[in-house]
Amino acid sequence: MKILFITEHRYIPQYFGGMQTTSDNLCRGLLARGHHVAVLASVMRNDIFGWRCSIQRKILRRTVLRDMKCGYPVWRSWSPSNEVEYVARKESPDIIVVMAMAPVRMALAASPTAIPVVMQLHDVDFDCHGGNFADLGDIPCVANSHFTAERYRRSFGVNPSVIYPTILAGDYKTTPTCDNVTFINPIPSKGRDIACEIARSCPDIPFTFVEAWPLRAEQRDELSNKLSSHRNVTLLKPQSDMKKVYRRCKILLAPSVCEEAFGRVAVEAQISGIPVVASARGGLPEAVGPGGILVDPDGPIDAWVAAVRRLWDDQGYYARLSAEALAHTARQDLSFDHQIQAWEGVLSGVAN
Repeated sequence: MKILFITEHRYIPQYFGGMQTTSDNLCRGLLARGHHVAVLASVMRNDIFGWRCSIQRKILRRTVLRDMKCGYPVWRSWSPSNEVEYVARKESPDIIVVMAMAPVRMALAASPTAIPVVMQLHDVDFDCHGGNFADLGDIPCVANSHFTAERYRRSFGVNPSVIYPTILAGDYKTTPTCDNVTFINPIPSKGRDIACEIARSCPDIPFTFVEAWPLRAEQRDELSNKLSSHRNVTLLKPQSDMKKVYRRCKILLAPSVCEEAFGRVAVEAQISGIPVVASARGGLPEAVGPGGILVDPDGPIDAWVAAVRRLWDDQGYYARLSAEALAHTARQDLSFDHQIQAWEGVLSGVAN
């Protein structure tokens, strides 16, 4: 099969997020199975890569550029929805997969090609659809969790297949030295304020906050102000090798106040037997399972502190949840080979 993935989001190497990492893993898995894959994404002039694309665009007088930096074709444009038909003619895909970021607008842009479309449902942020999802009708969908599938089923009447995010265990599996409590992506929606309060309440426990999504200037200033009195918190820039982060992690903190569609970081940590203290909201309970502790994000901070304290201080309890975390990630629906085969089944069924 020839598969074209399309999104209005930026893509690797300009942006590393859960959606991009999951999609890159999926593309590589499909390539290994003999399929042809390509991606259409956006590009922004906010880094060296973006400025190079801008210069190249002016020199070549093109509105969309193609590169092989990921090992497969990635087409990049300032307005991807305007380039769907052009890229589809160039790639001649059997099927188009629409990823997150304005997915409705992208799906409608693909409609004139008459190529079958599958929606890859990464989140439940309906305000970012770029249109009314109901206008797509009974479109084939793949959701990243049962939580996401049920939310779309109730809201739009679709019946998504569920395939968890593709995660290459070798990229994360390590032997933790258990030096700190790790919190990834310190922004408000991911529970920044809860994490800061937990760290303040546990001055004897080392915490590491790891940037993920690029912080705006005001977000960085606000975070710096919040952490100025937290001598037990180390702030790291975005990391290309997350294995190094998990190698020092004893507990992963995921106190999201938004509804996470799944919670990829929970699985990444649990691959190495790292328990997770997470919000009892959205898809996080599904991702964490028995390998962690769930806490109400609207409840008292004392409940969060107690959960972290118990895992940090009680060696027997920690060992039990660590074993549960390992077992939880060993199930078949998180097997990379199983996931790729499941995707093949969905794509071939729609393409035919």
